[in-house]
Amino acid sequence: MTLFLRLFLFLAVIILLFGFISRQIAASKEWKLIWSDEFDYKGLPDETKWGYDVGGNGWGNDELEFYTKKRLENARVENGNLIIEARKENWEDKKYTSARLVTKGKADWKYGKIEVRAKLPKGVGTWPAIWMLGSTTPLKWPDDGEIDIMEHVGFDPGAIHASVHCKKYNHVIHTQKTAITDVPDFSDAFHLYTVEWDESSISIFVDDNKYFTFTNEHSGYDAWPFDQPMHLLLNVAVGGFWGGQKGIDDSIFPQQMLVDYVRVYQKG
Repeated sequence: MTLFLRLFLFLAVIILLFGFISRQIAASKEWKLIWSDEFDYKGLPDETKWGYDVGGNGWGNDELEFYTKKRLENARVENGNLIIEARKENWEDKKYTSARLVTKGKADWKYGKIEVRAKLPKGVGTWPAIWMLGSTTPLKWPDDGEIDIMEHVGFDPGAIHASVHCKKYNHVIHTQKTAITDVPDFSDAFHLYTVEWDESSISIFVDDNKYFTFTNEHSGYDAWPFDQPMHLLLNVAVGGFWGGQKGIDDSIFPQQMLVDYVRVYQKG
């Protein structure tokens, strides 16, 4: 074998190896679907994917609803959508019912992209949320972290809020990190509410609009508890210290949050 041919074969192997490594690197940077609920069934939410927070204790926010469990009137799947419905009705010692669905213990993730395509309720007194909490047990709030992918209060229609809470940055001490974007047709059309979360930052989007970023300042757990598994929550609250600031319009009920799908991606 001539020197020229040996050199040619050596270079060919290097080129092929470089191409393979490049493809592997590119693949590792692509989002891959790891969990989803397309709500292509009917009845109660899939119990292999969703659990319930239950009760009427105010949930630390002075909320006025009772969150029920496995009750079709408050949480059901029909016509391709998850429906979370807040209702004006007496339940135990509360005057409203609703549902708060959680993935904790069924699906908990460390880093990734979560997409929730939803249409929101409207009216003074409603407070829907798409959010995440640390999956530690017992949870210590705000130390173990909260990511609010979407919050909306009915007295301020169209203002969509994104926030993070931790020990150093939270609303109790008025240091929370937050941003607002305007979605005028929030209750008439579906929009895609998304978080992208990795070891360096948390970014939140509505559709393709990134309007919030929180960066890891590498100062410790007080400012960045977001290197632990977290889970997803979907709920519609009634009233509360924020949602009820302007009172509650009882004539609006029932009100629904419709969710077309939930999709979770990770890289590599």
